[in-house]
Amino acid sequence: MRVLGVDPGLTRCGVGVVEGVAGRPLKMLGVGVVRTPADADIGLRLVGIERGLEEWLDRFEPELVAVERVFSQHNVRTVMGTAQASAVAMLCAARRGIPVALHTPSEVKAAVTGSGRADKAQVGSMVTRLLRLDAPPKPADAADALALAICHIWRAPAQNRLQQAVALHASKGRSA
Repeated sequence: MRVLGVDPGLTRCGVGVVEGVAGRPLKMLGVGVVRTPADADIGLRLVGIERGLEEWLDRFEPELVAVERVFSQHNVRTVMGTAQASAVAMLCAARRGIPVALHTPSEVKAAVTGSGRADKAQVGSMVTRLLRLDAPPKPADAADALALAICHIWRAPAQNRLQQAVALHASKGRSA
């Protein structure tokens, strides 16, 4: 499975591509950041993020896009920008027919480090170890994008089994 992880943000949108399956060594195919100028018009920034993400989708052809689920913070302005960048990532994937999975920050941290309260340094350290890299990806947004991809690869088999069980249960209820 090839997954593009997206850590949404208006100034720095982290992107990382990981390939592999649960239970086997994973391979990083690419990591980086799509940047937009903080002083630019919001519409132009969103177009910049779209163009950057489209380039990543063209280059790596992922089977799935894993995006960090936006969560409520005290700073509404930050949440709005993150939500807008997240929507661009989902739109780019949907336009190509690529499934999108959303993962919360604590879910990603728990999957990668074993603790949903891990800090950025711990996430970067574990991403480095799991992908057998020489150093943690910089900036942290890039490491977070890889962590999102890893989280999805590891959790997808269990999530798929749960979805199949729910669908089977629902179909039995309709036929009764």
